[in-house]
Amino acid sequence: MKRDKFSYAKYGYFFCLPFVIAFCLFTLYPILYTVVIGFTDLKGVGTTTFHFLEEPFKNFDLILHNNSFRVAFKNTVTIWLTNFVPQMLLALLLTAWFTDRRFKIKGQGLFKVLFYMPNIITAASIAILFKALFDFPMSPLNDLAVRFGFLDAPKEFLRSKTVARGVVAFIQFWMWYGYTMVILISGVLGISPDIYEAAEIDGANRTQTFFKITIPNIKTILLFQLITSLIGGLGMFDIPKSFLEGQPDNATLTTSLFIYNQAFSGSYMYNKAAAASMIMFAIICVLSAIIFYIMRDKDEIELRKIEKAQKKKMKEMKQMKKGGIA
Repeated sequence: MKRDKFSYAKYGYFFCLPFVIAFCLFTLYPILYTVVIGFTDLKGVGTTTFHFLEEPFKNFDLILHNNSFRVAFKNTVTIWLTNFVPQMLLALLLTAWFTDRRFKIKGQGLFKVLFYMPNIITAASIAILFKALFDFPMSPLNDLAVRFGFLDAPKEFLRSKTVARGVVAFIQFWMWYGYTMVILISGVLGISPDIYEAAEIDGANRTQTFFKITIPNIKTILLFQLITSLIGGLGMFDIPKSFLEGQPDNATLTTSLFIYNQAFSGSYMYNKAAAASMIMFAIICVLSAIIFYIMRDKDEIELRKIEKAQKKKMKEMKQMKKGGIA
C-alpha cells in the first residue's frame, strides 16, 4: 500500500531545475537587465553604476531620431521581404511537388537533403564563401565574367548598394528555403489522405487541390512560418556582420548590427543599445499581433459565436421554465 501511494512527480521538478536555473541566469536576467538600463545613463566598459534618467524615454527618443537606426530598419525590412517572399513561394512549389501523389518522384529523400543542406552550414562559412565569390579583383565570378566576355575588366560588384543588399537577401533565401519546405511538407503530411482521394474522385485538378485543400489546411503552419521568419528577419545579424559588416555605406546595416555597434564597437552605449532592442521588440510584437489578427480563422470565430448564442438561449429557456414552475 505504501508503494502505491508513493509519488514520483516531485522528481520531475529536480530534472527541470537545471534548465530553469540556466534560463534565469542566461536569458531572463539579461532581458530584465536590458529593460532596466534602457532607462538609464549606463555607458562605458567596466561600468557597473548607473542612474535613472530624469526623462525616462530620452534614450528611446534619441534612437527613433537617429538617422543610422532609420537606415538600418529600412535595410532590415527590405532584405527580409526580398528574401522571404521568394523563399515562401519556392517552398510552397516544392511542397506541392513532393506531396502530390500523382507525381511519382524518385529519390525524394536525396532532393530534400540537398535542399535543406544550406541550413546546416554555419553562417560564417557561407559569408566567407560568398565574399570569395564576389571579391575584387580576383574571384570566380570576375574570372568567369571576363573569360566569357561579359566584362572587359574585373568589377567590384559589392561596391553597389543594390548588389550588396541583393546578395545578402539571396544568402538568407538560399539558407532558409529548405527549412521552410520541410516545415510545410510536415504540415501537408498531417492532412487526411481521404480528403485528397475525395477531391480526385470529384475531378479536381492539381491547382484546385493545392489552393482549395492544401493551403487552407496548413494555415496554422503558414502562420507559424510567417511569425518565425518575421522574428528572424528583423533580428538578422550573422550574415550582414560576417559578410560585409554593414558596408557599403551602411547598405547592409541591419537593426541588430546597429545595436551591436552601439553596445560593443567602440562607443559602448549600453543604454542606447538597450533602448533600440526594446524598440525592435515592440515592433515585432505589434507586427505579430497584426499577422495573427489577419490570419485568424473567421469560420471558427463565427462557430464560437453561434455556440455562445445557443448556450445563452438555452440558459434563458431554463430560467423561464424555472420561473413558470415557481
